[in-house]
Amino acid sequence: MVSEFVAKVYWSNRKVKNRSVCLADPELMRSKAINYGDVIVLVTHRMFPLQVQEDKESTGGLMIHEDVAKFLGIRNGEKTVARKVEPLILRRVTLAPSSPKTFDIKRLNLELRGLPVSRGITLSTRQGEFSVVAFEPRGDVGMIVGETEIEITGEVIRQTQKNIPLVSLDDIGGLTEQITSLKEIIDIALLKPEVPRLFGFRAPKGVLLYGPPGTGKTLIAKALANSVMANFFFISGPEIGSKYYGESEKRLREIFEQAEKSSPSIIFIDEIDAIAPNRDVTNAEADKRIVAQLLTLMDGVASGGGVLVIGATNRPNAVDPALRRPGRFDREVEIPVPDKRGRLEILRIHTRRIPMSEDVDLERIASMTNGFVGADLEALVREATMRALRRTENPEEVKVTMADFLEAMKVVEPSALREFRIEIPNVSWEDIIGLDQVKQELREVVEWPLKYSSLYDEMRADVPSGVMLYGPPGTGKTMLAKAVAHESGANFIAVSGPELMNMWVGETERAIREVFKRARQASPTVIFFDEIDAIATVRGSDPNRVTDRALSQMLTEMDGVSSRKERVIFMAATNRPDIIDPALIRPGRLEKLVYVPPPDYETRKVLFQRMITKHPFDEGIDFSYLAKVTENFTPADIKGVVNRAVLLAVRRSVKEGKASKVTMEDVVESLKSVKPTVSQAMINYYSSFSERVKLTGTYA
Repeated sequence: MVSEFVAKVYWSNRKVKNRSVCLADPELMRSKAINYGDVIVLVTHRMFPLQVQEDKESTGGLMIHEDVAKFLGIRNGEKTVARKVEPLILRRVTLAPSSPKTFDIKRLNLELRGLPVSRGITLSTRQGEFSVVAFEPRGDVGMIVGETEIEITGEVIRQTQKNIPLVSLDDIGGLTEQITSLKEIIDIALLKPEVPRLFGFRAPKGVLLYGPPGTGKTLIAKALANSVMANFFFISGPEIGSKYYGESEKRLREIFEQAEKSSPSIIFIDEIDAIAPNRDVTNAEADKRIVAQLLTLMDGVASGGGVLVIGATNRPNAVDPALRRPGRFDREVEIPVPDKRGRLEILRIHTRRIPMSEDVDLERIASMTNGFVGADLEALVREATMRALRRTENPEEVKVTMADFLEAMKVVEPSALREFRIEIPNVSWEDIIGLDQVKQELREVVEWPLKYSSLYDEMRADVPSGVMLYGPPGTGKTMLAKAVAHESGANFIAVSGPELMNMWVGETERAIREVFKRARQASPTVIFFDEIDAIATVRGSDPNRVTDRALSQMLTEMDGVSSRKERVIFMAATNRPDIIDPALIRPGRLEKLVYVPPPDYETRKVLFQRMITKHPFDEGIDFSYLAKVTENFTPADIKGVVNRAVLLAVRRSVKEGKASKVTMEDVVESLKSVKPTVSQAMINYYSSFSERVKLTGTYA
């Protein structure tokens, strides 16, 4: 690519007689350094190379033939990106005729000489229309010259392949390792078939791409097809099905036959689990027949024959095992959720043609979008641009600001986590009064490993994989977990123990597996299990063994989480630490036990001050006295006292018919009806438990 620019595109059959010609405005040609005879490509979902000629009438843009505009999907007067390209001089070109007959190759060469071509376009000649099937040397655009050998296929090629968007590997961000691996496979399977023969091994026939929805599996397959100029045959899993017996198998056979005839070809099967499910699980005979047909077809693909089958799924374990072996899908490549660097690359790709103000910080946006896949980031950029467009009626003046992106983030969320209560909480450490020692422990165990992961990697530090907060009800355990997630910038999945329980056998375990699976996909993630004692009691205490199975599943999932690698932190909260199964509270699982006590005198004083001063209040309120008489009150209890005092002030205001304030009398009156949640016996119990943990490392 020499240069890229944006121009308005018009079409007219009267002014442009030749489909391969593009008339350009003289001023546009001068400003973009385009000369008469240069070749350009309009960047749409297809490619059609055009030779530039000067337009005698000034249009301010480009003029093309109507057929080309329809082929490219460009509306009259639409702004389109154009690329100036250098065509390759072709040694050979293969054309497919629109109807079977005898052709004069010499005359055809004379008529096509000097025309730029690309794969898939239709050339109109006096001898009929021809589709460009292949050419050598391979590339994006080639030029037919006098020495070019023209080959006509023996039969009419039906265009069964779907449109390939004009997307290159440069348009894909955050997947460098995966693309490198796939390019190696493409080279051996399609471009260098002599290498396997030379070394005596079999070329790969298929690749299975798996990963969460929206990570770019389909996009990669199309970009790979474009990179080697291969024919691209798209099979959508649900579309291939038919109610007629044998019709689905017939469609598959036709596509494979067509791919072999027009090799090099890539057959891309999207949602492959829909047409090739595990035959041991499915009861549908049609599914079993399709799987058997697909196995036969893949076995029939000649190794090194110029055909590569790429399957894509987000449920790899649902695909029939017979497909997942060498000789069929030789390689399985995971397309993961992008990390921060990958998200930055994707954001740069999607914003490269968008005018942005100087305050836009893409690195900050990348760090704030944990768990976002490529499709989510594209939606984020689109939403930010739409917000910018609403501010002005003139698109020429649009500039996307950082505020637009921050507002868009309130609307767009990680697609992998939409079924969960997912958020990055807005609770900070400043919102939590007191508990300084608890906050420091959580910073070191949870926040710092996520925030300064490179430092921990350098120090080779092992950090606890999980934390259990225990203490009386209402002391702020859930709020602490939210603050940890907020300060570390991690996604936050809140799960209540009782809501996971299900009457159906296996459903509780499935729900636990799904929570951990989603957390891994959207890492860094803090999973917070509230009331964990509901599903993690000592095994053997439940006569129905429901909680035993749930706990076993949870232990398995926790062992499968490598917190340093996958950046998933497990947090739990309970009021009954003594009934938690010991297997859960050991190194490698919930190894850090943190006691969250009721607030002390100074903390209660600050709590009263902060909560009361939010409302109109009388200056005579004695906060020291209130803190003194509320020993064993939790923050939740104090909030209840203040709320009741505010209602008493409202009642007085209604009776007197004038505005009122919260007075000391209101708070004292409120204290008469609000009793502390925590008793002295509870304090003694938690203190004793905490001492045992400190002395022995366990509560046993």
